[in-house]
Amino acid sequence: MKHISIFMAALFGVLILTTSCNDEWKEEQYTQYISFKAPLNDLGVTDVYVPFSRHADDGSNIYGEGLSSYQLPVIVSGSNHNENNIAVHVGVDPDTLAQLNYERFSQRKDLYYVNMEQYATFPETVNLTPGNDISLLDIRFDFNGIDMSEKWVLPLEVKNNPSYGYTPHPRKNYSKALLRVFPFNNYSGNYSATTLKMARTTNIEDGIGGEQTRAYVVDENTVFFYAGIRIDEDRLDRKNYKVYFKFEPEGDGNRGKVDIYTDNPAMKLVVNNDAEFSVYEQYDEVRPYLLHHYIIINNINYNFTDYTSAVNTEFEYNVSGSVTLERPINTQIPNEDQAIEW
Repeated sequence: MKHISIFMAALFGVLILTTSCNDEWKEEQYTQYISFKAPLNDLGVTDVYVPFSRHADDGSNIYGEGLSSYQLPVIVSGSNHNENNIAVHVGVDPDTLAQLNYERFSQRKDLYYVNMEQYATFPETVNLTPGNDISLLDIRFDFNGIDMSEKWVLPLEVKNNPSYGYTPHPRKNYSKALLRVFPFNNYSGNYSATTLKMARTTNIEDGIGGEQTRAYVVDENTVFFYAGIRIDEDRLDRKNYKVYFKFEPEGDGNRGKVDIYTDNPAMKLVVNNDAEFSVYEQYDEVRPYLLHHYIIINNINYNFTDYTSAVNTEFEYNVSGSVTLERPINTQIPNEDQAIEW
């Protein structure tokens, strides 16, 4: 009799627990929230690669030079399909960006992400129609004049108001999007720098190499690198050391000259060689649809002066060698930014 009582008590407890779980499951199943599709990376932002100029299939600029677009998915969550007309209100969210900057970088304001709303426009609402769980927020960018030595982020949020007739997702990383936008042209990206050497001009034989160096967009045919191999976006004075590379294609566009210059006379930049670039492509042996697109910049040789590392002291360096950019391109995807495997 004692064993029967214990069994009945255990069974009663299981039934209560099962009923409770079922109720929670039903609530999760039928509750619908509005969110963005913008998964965060380890730095707390979403990397977004956008062409500097949006191109048509024939290579022409759709909107004009420096004008581009990105479509951010807006989603209705839940296991049931959306059955309503929903006008989702979207706005800029500088407060979340400020919070991220302080939590991640504290007092290092030189490392802060910068709100790029001045370069972006988008409609105040995006419409979700019955039977559709996803719509796209059309964001337009004007990259002309943008200084990529800043770490640009477009912070967005799903606005919340009872009169809107929807509920933003309760998790902030779903109802908010922090888009770290990287405009790109044909020549920007991470270059392998293992054959690029940097040395004091007083002892060039003792040059050291690097692993990679990043080229940032300036315009359709121009990028900038930070001088040498030791300066990157984590350096406080990085804006002083931008070295511009302007590509001048010849013939079929697979080769040409590279004009190297700066807009900062204090760097005392001296270009010693006429740099050149070449392009070649190779299909992947394992994945035949994957095209490896390479850009090699040869004959790099310039001197520059580091005048900010030490007070009242200047260090003159020589940079020489070559760098290589590789872009794996999925030829099965027609969209130019989505086809590149970043």
